[in-house]
Amino acid sequence: MTKFLLSVHVLAAIVAIGPVTVAASMFPATARRTLAASDAGRDLAVLRSLHRICRVYAAVGIVVPVFGLATANSLGVLGDAWLITSIALTAAAAGVLVLLVLPRQQHILAAVPGPGHPNPRPDERGPARLAMYTGMFNLLWAAVTVLMIVRPGSTTGV
Repeated sequence: MTKFLLSVHVLAAIVAIGPVTVAASMFPATARRTLAASDAGRDLAVLRSLHRICRVYAAVGIVVPVFGLATANSLGVLGDAWLITSIALTAAAAGVLVLLVLPRQQHILAAVPGPGHPNPRPDERGPARLAMYTGMFNLLWAAVTVLMIVRPGSTTGV
């Protein structure tokens, strides 16, 4: 059962977190280009798609910690420092995504000129701030990934 739980946990991390990381990373540069363009049609569609990817895969990503906790319980490592740190970093990454990245993406989308929004007042610093928060999200996930692989203090010999 542990192997099944671990397999689902790892596959969910790859399938759910990977697309969010890539789409969120692409969003700020596309937003800068879209806000600067006089005809933002195609880039607006790309922005909407990137935002949708982030929203949908963020929701799917809840499977990662659920199966991660089940795996940790099965392995008997729930009290290990590396796992507690990973849980805290995962919660921080989720917080950054839900409270900072997704709302800022939505705000930028609302500022893009369009038929229902002819005279937007784009925040020039919006994409740069979004890029910073996205970088924080990505670094948190990188740290979690390293902790999951290295597992300091484990008896695996790694």
